[in-house]
Amino acid sequence: QVRLVESGGGSVQAGGSLRLSCTSSGSLTSYYCMAWFRQAPGKEREGVAGFNSNSGETYYADSVRGRFTISEDNAKNTVSLQMNSLKPEDTAMYYCAAESSGNCYMRYLGATFGYWGRGTQVTVSS
Repeated sequence: QVRLVESGGGSVQAGGSLRLSCTSSGSLTSYYCMAWFRQAPGKEREGVAGFNSNSGETYYADSVRGRFTISEDNAKNTVSLQMNSLKPEDTAMYYCAAESSGNCYMRYLGATFGYWGRGTQVTVSS
């Protein structure tokens, strides 16, 4: 079992950047499907970015494509989300998730992951 801890959130002005990190208590090698989700107050949780380390595929929400980049560092047991050109509508609690089985893309679309972190807050002011 893996325990995920997010960090790197904070407050930034529109146009700024943040880098979120998701660190696991153990090796992420078995968890080939990793993703970042976010949830703003009063809204449903939505997928932001996903990564299948077996195939190298990445998935991005249309609203963040070209601005956000998901990456994995197996040596550090870390999955990162680089967020550039931030907008006020990016304000949300951001969660990372991991899974070791199943179709990664379908899991990303359905947010059906077995392991979740507790989240890190991102606030973007205009």
